[in-house]
Amino acid sequence: MTVWLVVGLVAVATIAFKAAGPVLLGGRLLPVGVRGVVALLAPVLLAALVVTQTVGGDGGLVLDARLAGVGAGAAAIVARAPLPVVVIVAAAATALARMVT
Repeated sequence: MTVWLVVGLVAVATIAFKAAGPVLLGGRLLPVGVRGVVALLAPVLLAALVVTQTVGGDGGLVLDARLAGVGAGAAAIVARAPLPVVVIVAAAATALARMVT
């Protein structure tokens, strides 16, 4: 198989998989329990990605400057700072931690 054939097959499979939900469910509503789970999927996946990118490393736990940035950003969110301020605080904390170490 050539690379482009594999790319094409993966593309077709992806389109079919994404179309399956709307085609199978049509205009029907999801059950209440399922709606609650679906509503929580995006925040949970985002949190999982943040954690794995922050402390995940080569087969183990890595504690470095990224953790300081995430912590500072979380503190800025708790303090109800606007999003641009949160990003600047997190970047500054990461830069400071990298400068110190």
